[in-house]
Amino acid sequence: MNFGGIYPECSLRDAQFVVIPVPYDLTSTYQPGSRRGPAAIIEASTNMELYDEELKKETYLAGIHTASPVSVDARGPKYMIRAVRKKISRVVLQNKIPVMLGGEHSISLGAVQAVAEKYPKLTVLQLDAHADLRDSYQGTPYNHACVARQVAEFCDLVQVGIRSMSREEGDFLPQSKVKSYSADYVFENKNWAQTVAGHLKGDIYITIDLDVFDPSIMSATGTPEPGGLTWRDVLQLLRLVSRKGTIRGFDVVELAPLPGVVAPDFMAAKLIYRLMGYMTR
Repeated sequence: MNFGGIYPECSLRDAQFVVIPVPYDLTSTYQPGSRRGPAAIIEASTNMELYDEELKKETYLAGIHTASPVSVDARGPKYMIRAVRKKISRVVLQNKIPVMLGGEHSISLGAVQAVAEKYPKLTVLQLDAHADLRDSYQGTPYNHACVARQVAEFCDLVQVGIRSMSREEGDFLPQSKVKSYSADYVFENKNWAQTVAGHLKGDIYITIDLDVFDPSIMSATGTPEPGGLTWRDVLQLLRLVSRKGTIRGFDVVELAPLPGVVAPDFMAAKLIYRLMGYMTR
């Protein structure tokens, strides 16, 4: 079982993309289950056409290798983030593009740290319903609700799709360098994607929390929020960003599969494949 159900699977040596499953959701605070997300995405991807109808090509020919999952460290999120960083650092040092499958959003910190080690001027694009800018939550700064705050300490950060935050986060944003665009901004401004993409150039990392989508099309998330982006909204932005700079890695997190409902799993798999396609265009 590998991403895309590719046979024979591309070797690590020849791959451009390395898919890294991280089945972890220890700090989930509402609906758990994102630990099952990576396996669900990979299974859904095996039922996906490998010919991309938008791009008119078979993206998998660029080379996709699926790595073994990162082993869960039950000591806490700090240790899990460290394990993710170690795994992804190995991939980046081999000049491969890491594609991490979550799992909860806290693990994205380890991925960004690993990519930023090699590309110190990295800019991070966060697609998310939640700001994730808390300084600490439930006794730890490594909670999924704190990941963007941690990333913003060492990378430029641009957020899109935000429609939920605490008072603490609302007070922090105006004092920070974070560029944050709400879902309402997307709906109310015709050129929203160009504005967002204008902040992105050079080396880019993209972290996609699937709750950025409206729950009418993406219900299988830990904390769904009404008023989200559409499939076409997200593709419009990713298409633009792929032309503005060089995407050095990305992740798709917070899929919490629902029994008997496979559409969200398939959507996540196709999103990953389409973004790979944009990157190899």
